[in-house]
Amino acid sequence: AVDQKGRPVRLAISGGHVHDSKLMPEFLDWEVPPLAIVADKAYSSGKIRQDIADEGALAVIPSKRNAKNPVPHDKNLYAMRNIVERFFCKMKDMRRLATRFEKKGANFLNMLYLFSMKLWIN
Repeated sequence: AVDQKGRPVRLAISGGHVHDSKLMPEFLDWEVPPLAIVADKAYSSGKIRQDIADEGALAVIPSKRNAKNPVPHDKNLYAMRNIVERFFCKMKDMRRLATRFEKKGANFLNMLYLFSMKLWIN
């Protein structure tokens, strides 16, 4: 999760064989819930939408193309998803993260923390 300035506020990693949507619970349970949670189509399940609604936030997630009952979303808010994409682009500029020099999950997460601190300082 990143804030509106592209600074990370929550990080989580998973195995390469685990779908990203399985980590959604890591990004919920806020002290002060966000107004909206923006995610891509991979997070468009009804359960995830309900979890976000239970959090008190608006789910800004486009429906998959093959959805039987497409759920509308705010396209202007969804455009803010580029903030997350820019974060990943900056992260890939750091060679150690892009090539995953750190093979242990804990070490890789610590490198992400260092990278995140660099973003917060700058």
